[in-house]
Amino acid sequence: MNDIHESGEDYLEAILCLKEENGIARSVDVARRLNVSKPSVSRAMSILEEKGYVFVGKIGSLELTEEGKRLADEIYARHVLLTRFLQKITGVSEEQAEVNACKIEHDIDDDVKRGIEKWMKENS
Repeated sequence: MNDIHESGEDYLEAILCLKEENGIARSVDVARRLNVSKPSVSRAMSILEEKGYVFVGKIGSLELTEEGKRLADEIYARHVLLTRFLQKITGVSEEQAEVNACKIEHDIDDDVKRGIEKWMKENS
């Protein structure tokens, strides 16, 4: 799907969610959300910046490039789809479904994702 690892996807998704929730994403917020150190965020941002997915704004905010936003939107949509799917087929709470969606969202391929989307449309 893309040229970044699971952790990179987590960082992009965290930035996207923080910006939507708070209007801004800062390194400290990403570190808190992902339960990682600030140096880990800094290293990840360097890698994601090299790949053209993020940049640091004028006030030190973490910003998604157009490509970074596109990818983060895809990652988040997959997360939401899997959370809803797991809730529907298992009857577990949203929280439990979300925890499990996080565990599998990076490993499913596009064919499985499309199959889940189709099933959800037919069974919702």
